[in-house]
Amino acid sequence: MLQIIIQGRGGQGAQTAGNLLAMAFFAQGRQVQSFASYGGARRGTPVSSYIRIDERPIRARCDIEQADAILCFDASLLEARLLGAARPDTLIVVNSAHDSRHFAGALPGYRVIPVDGLTLARRHGLGRIVNSALLGAFARAIEAPALEVLGRTLVEQAPKQPQQNLAACEDGYRWVDAQMQRSAA
Repeated sequence: MLQIIIQGRGGQGAQTAGNLLAMAFFAQGRQVQSFASYGGARRGTPVSSYIRIDERPIRARCDIEQADAILCFDASLLEARLLGAARPDTLIVVNSAHDSRHFAGALPGYRVIPVDGLTLARRHGLGRIVNSALLGAFARAIEAPALEVLGRTLVEQAPKQPQQNLAACEDGYRWVDAQMQRSAA
């Protein structure tokens, strides 16, 4: 079973990203469980989305205590409470303009892939809405769901600017692919 936590702040699109990711996995024929936790119900407060994915029906009905992967929309949220759900092998994809060396020093012992989601979103006319770019990056980092399925889900579900969201998603995917190619070389 793959267990994912998406952490962001109200208004960043983390909840929408969790729903889209769950829909994409479901479209690939996987069993999915998705639920959310809201801090204060206002813009800027922490919001968490939890997703479980498996080949078999999911019977667990508890919070995710140990994530296989974390997608963090705001690097300032990488603190004790969120990192408490990370094991040494947990993959963390974070929205940040910093490079991986910064996180190696700031968070030793964690596998962190930074993605400048804001730059990618702006490049495609989405302003500060980073969820599509981060979803593409996250999908590449965890090697699922397939980019085609995620892209189709985005186009079908995006309330506005579906083509811009698709382009940002593909750009995020390529961003992480390039980072992974460099680190493998």
